[in-house]
Amino acid sequence: MSRLPFYLIVALLLVVGIVMSVHRHVQFEVPWTPGEQRQVWEIEAQVTFDGEGESAKVDMALPSSQPGFRVLTEHTASPGYGLAFLQENGARRAEWSTREAIGDQRLYYSAQVLVAPSARKAGSLPPAPEVQDVAWERPYDTAADQVIARAWSRSSDAFTFARELLLDFTDERQGENARLLLTQFDRVPLLVRLLNQAGVAAQEVSGLVLDSGRRRQSLASWVEVYDGDKRELFNPVNGAQGRPDNLLLWENAGQAVLEVEGGSNSRISFSMLSRNQPAAAAVRSQLAKDEDTLLNFSIHSLPLEEQALFQTILLIPIGALVVVLLRVLVGIKTSGTFMPVLIALAFIQTTLLTGLVGFLLVVAVGLVIRSYLSHLNLLLVARVSAVIITVIAIISIFTVMSYRFGLNAGLTITFFPMIILSWTIERMSILWEEEGPKQVLVQGGGSLLTAVLAYLAMNNPWIRHITFNFLGVQLILMAFILLLGNYTGYRLLELRRFKPVTED
Repeated sequence: MSRLPFYLIVALLLVVGIVMSVHRHVQFEVPWTPGEQRQVWEIEAQVTFDGEGESAKVDMALPSSQPGFRVLTEHTASPGYGLAFLQENGARRAEWSTREAIGDQRLYYSAQVLVAPSARKAGSLPPAPEVQDVAWERPYDTAADQVIARAWSRSSDAFTFARELLLDFTDERQGENARLLLTQFDRVPLLVRLLNQAGVAAQEVSGLVLDSGRRRQSLASWVEVYDGDKRELFNPVNGAQGRPDNLLLWENAGQAVLEVEGGSNSRISFSMLSRNQPAAAAVRSQLAKDEDTLLNFSIHSLPLEEQALFQTILLIPIGALVVVLLRVLVGIKTSGTFMPVLIALAFIQTTLLTGLVGFLLVVAVGLVIRSYLSHLNLLLVARVSAVIITVIAIISIFTVMSYRFGLNAGLTITFFPMIILSWTIERMSILWEEEGPKQVLVQGGGSLLTAVLAYLAMNNPWIRHITFNFLGVQLILMAFILLLGNYTGYRLLELRRFKPVTED
């Protein structure tokens, strides 16, 4: 029979698992290792205005996820106001409204922003603005024409023209025409007008320069220039091209940052604070919001109680892989196929030393009692049921005794799977009767060794992190287990049979 379908299935599992894991790391910045720290900015915007005793409406621009930054959470504090989040032409805005605003009014908006250097723009970008017709009064028209002509002759495209134009308005290269225009117009609107007159699409955008611990900061104006589908940001003060790493664009659609109807003396100020937190916690809320496709599927959207349960369940394939490796390649014998995995799960709850002592005590006492039950000639079902009750009684007695003697670690013995322990005692007792105590020690020791190795693998912080955050790893484990299941060669422990040959 052809093995091609089998290898195709294995290859498919490997490819899908790797693609899901890499996509999750790249798209959501989920780290490969636990303990990684990510920088998160806590930003608070405070809107203040004087109410005029009538209905009021406040419209404020909001930041969105952008290259280098990802908005994790956002909250508002606006007692007595209605609130709606709007999406207009690719830009996000918040709209507060009330029937009566009297005196000093304060509205708050706060956001958690994750610094994600590899993040790309989420959603659609605002469309490029149309080139506006510009009219000048004399003598500003002549000055504008000369400034444009000078920059145009030293440029090759829209971006180089914008850079040369902005440099002509810096203190180092500022000429008479530039100084004349600056006496009549503000710098950023003037630069946008000049770019539009030259046929270059441009608009004024507002950004927040992030500096930890700063209070009462205002937004800075920048010039965004378009060349077809490409766009570049320019500093209007020094003409530098490109967006600094610490600049968060707050409004990038060419609209007003803040509009207030029914109030006066409106203003907006910002406070910010930077802190580091574990990367897994920093992206958890974003993961819960974005789990809507197959590649993004994970369990972060579940309640925390279920997440904690799955964090343990997802470790079982790791233990299964350890069992397959030891049984198929090494040749270790165990009492039960996957009993060591369940014992390893109990060790995770009890700690290794406490679990080993508890396991040996329960099994040893259980074997003594089971040897007596064998003389009663009971049916299998009744005998196993009696062993189960015996195991429960043993665990209960040990737990009470541990508590009485102040050994709190002994209380965790209740995490052992009682049914599995009962069947282990039953199998070992039958093995003792049929093949002697040596085989009991061989299989019991093999089970305990396998359980310890599975525990060490499953309790590794890196493995716990990978299995919980990258579900594609489960497919990779499945592929490896299938490949191991196809192995038909010698086991390591079987090679002892060839020792006499080497001696000869």
